[in-house]
Amino acid sequence: MASFDISVPAVLVRLDPNPFHHGTLGAVRSLGRAGITVHAVIESPRSPVARSRYLRSVTVAEKGEELHGLLVRLSERLGAPAVLVPLDDLSAITVARLRPRLAGRYLLPEQPSGLPERVADKGELAAICGALGLPHPRTIVPGDREEAARAAWALGLPVVAKWSRPWLLPEDSGLRSTVVVRSPREAGELFGRSAEAGSRLLLQELLPVGRDLDWFFHGYSGRDGTLLMGATGRKERSWPVGAGMTAVGRWLPNPAVERLAGEVVAALGYRGIVDLDFRLDAATGAYHLLDFNPRPGAQFRLFTDPSGTDVVRALHLDLTGRPVPAPVPAYDRTFVVENYALLSVLSSAGRRHRPPARRPRRVRAVSTETAWFARDDPWPAYAMTGAWLLHAARGGVRRLRRRPRTAPPRSLLSGVRQRRRTPDGTTPPVPR
Repeated sequence: MASFDISVPAVLVRLDPNPFHHGTLGAVRSLGRAGITVHAVIESPRSPVARSRYLRSVTVAEKGEELHGLLVRLSERLGAPAVLVPLDDLSAITVARLRPRLAGRYLLPEQPSGLPERVADKGELAAICGALGLPHPRTIVPGDREEAARAAWALGLPVVAKWSRPWLLPEDSGLRSTVVVRSPREAGELFGRSAEAGSRLLLQELLPVGRDLDWFFHGYSGRDGTLLMGATGRKERSWPVGAGMTAVGRWLPNPAVERLAGEVVAALGYRGIVDLDFRLDAATGAYHLLDFNPRPGAQFRLFTDPSGTDVVRALHLDLTGRPVPAPVPAYDRTFVVENYALLSVLSSAGRRHRPPARRPRRVRAVSTETAWFARDDPWPAYAMTGAWLLHAARGGVRRLRRRPRTAPPRSLLSGVRQRRRTPDGTTPPVPR
């Protein structure tokens, strides 16, 4: 195992109020098991992750409180510089903006100005891929409703609709960061909510969905720009099925994806942890870059080598001046997100998938890690299960309340009509 400077604590920041973000728990456990004191800025002290034995404290942002003030207050309480680890896009963007004002209090990678915001913006990413010559789905940014409807036809229905800056979507708006649009009318109606969404609407070609087509890359680019860690994995299951987060992932070699990832990270001068999503176009053999996330992916623990090193540990080692050991691949290692994997299995039962263009060489199974349950830290899993069941029950109640009153079934209405009295005053029999 690498030698950590355990005198330097870690502060994890997640501004997305999602209690089921398993990546937060993964970071807490990864650093805590290395003997590092871990503090978290999350949505609530009642969050399932707060039950982890490896988490020293939870800080909750007061409503309207700026992140800078909160981090300064936390730093004063810690009394020493700490490694700062943002865990969602909004946190990564905000922390990058605040970096000059946090100097001396927190250790952070030195990014090119505005880069995290550029790569997280779906519209900017399409432009970056065009400039670098990287495969990317055809994308149109419409200027009005009519153009949105025409773009949907031009790209070929169905198409993918994305909000360029999903971190700006208001809570309880019902808007999702990514949806599949199946008609020009839907595209126009969605564009009409641009002001509410807070960012531009993108319409994107829908690449064919199928087994073994979705890949991801996690890496860590050091202070000097060297890619100190990098690994590729394949989505075995996702939630929602076909277009969602990784529910089951497998560590597998993919030289083509590794090469593309290395090229884009180097070309942009990116520093820190990166999570990239790719989809293979089986017709052309090209891997298209779909997302560039300037922070750890929720499934980053998949890429834990036999010595225990992952991208979050690599960040702490590098920023504290310790050497990052060369990673040893653990191909065929799997990562399972219990709640989403169950939903994926139930939802995809009976579906048929397009066969893969080419399966990578399979090797002997190594290990499996679950996102929530761990023998040395079981309480977050129990808390998540209770919160998940409560969440599902509340969702069911809301759907029942929204359901409109329906008319009696057609068969019953037809029977009533046929029982009307005839002119002679008799009632005809109901057909059987």
